[in-house]
Amino acid sequence: MSSPFEFRLRVRYGECDAQQVVFNARYADYADLAVTEYLRCLFGGVKALLAQNLDTQVVRFAIDWRAPARFDDVVVLQITPAKVGNTSFSLHIRYAQAQDDKALAQAELVYVMVHAQSHQKVTLSDEFKRRLTEGAPGVRVDQASCFEAKT
Repeated sequence: MSSPFEFRLRVRYGECDAQQVVFNARYADYADLAVTEYLRCLFGGVKALLAQNLDTQVVRFAIDWRAPARFDDVVVLQITPAKVGNTSFSLHIRYAQAQDDKALAQAELVYVMVHAQSHQKVTLSDEFKRRLTEGAPGVRVDQASCFEAKT
């Protein structure tokens, strides 16, 4: 089985709380960043969907935490499609440490497809369903500025 879509980011200082770990609400921000890139990979991005009068709305975000992420950690978000319905779809996101693959959290996001202006539900096309079901295995988007230091 090929690896799922991956989005990598580096935790910034301002994303941490007084406990010196990533503030819980940031995990939703991270998911939004990752899903934006995932949709760009699958459909050309949010602008491409809007050009077709399509938009997505989050109707559910559920997360379970396993371990904290901290300042300067590189976090990997792996996205796999979970369910594709008639007007909605769900994605599974696994958050992990890049250096050792230690699980940090897992989340499920449920989206409803809507008309961009009226916000009324729209039926997913067969092509849209096919792309969502296939996902983007093996694709990696890296915003962590990862590099190996030469010593």
